[in-house]
Amino acid sequence: MSRRRFRMLAAAAPALALLALAAPASAHVTVNPNTATGGGYSKLTFRVPTESDTASTTKLAVYFPSTPAFASVSVKPHPGWSYKVSDSGQRVAKIVWTPDSAADAIKPGQFDEFDISLGPLPASGTVVFKALQTYSDGSVVRWIDPTVAGQPEPAHPAPVLTITPAGAGAAPSSAPVDNSSTPAAAATTDDGSSHTPLALSIIALVVAVAGAGWSVVRRKA
Repeated sequence: MSRRRFRMLAAAAPALALLALAAPASAHVTVNPNTATGGGYSKLTFRVPTESDTASTTKLAVYFPSTPAFASVSVKPHPGWSYKVSDSGQRVAKIVWTPDSAADAIKPGQFDEFDISLGPLPASGTVVFKALQTYSDGSVVRWIDPTVAGQPEPAHPAPVLTITPAGAGAAPSSAPVDNSSTPAAAATTDDGSSHTPLALSIIALVVAVAGAGWSVVRRKA
């Protein structure tokens, strides 16, 4: 490697690191947290980003699966928004949130969160919540695509909750969450995970490559 070429690579390393840190997460409708302990009740938050540059989000409809079925749900009041819970037999089928006015809609570049308490949860497995997001221009984004392990993430993945078995030291809750005193869920990225470890790994790789190149140059000098 020539000294000039190495200097160009070393100069580009900071820019590559900044690019990795600045890469935005995909803005999906998600359920947070995306894991819960089986057997009891859990507080869940549906996070809704507005991806359109020109239209606002004016409706969120979340559909609950028939298997597993949920017999109980409570909804935390959301200022500026109304909701309706629909039942199908003995199970919760759907919740629809709508803004009380155009001013309360989720504007471009913004997101909002809607909280529920749900249960009883199954002992283990996964729960898929299909969601429809309606915009002020009449368009509808259907967050219903299944995510398959080992395959690329679909364009519009459905929110998924993973249920883990209750451990000996973590007994499940036996009653619904009291929404009036429960703090909001901790913030994560839109896909429920943090991208910081990935960015740090990329930075470390760039630094390692630069160091190896410099060693080669010093031996040839």
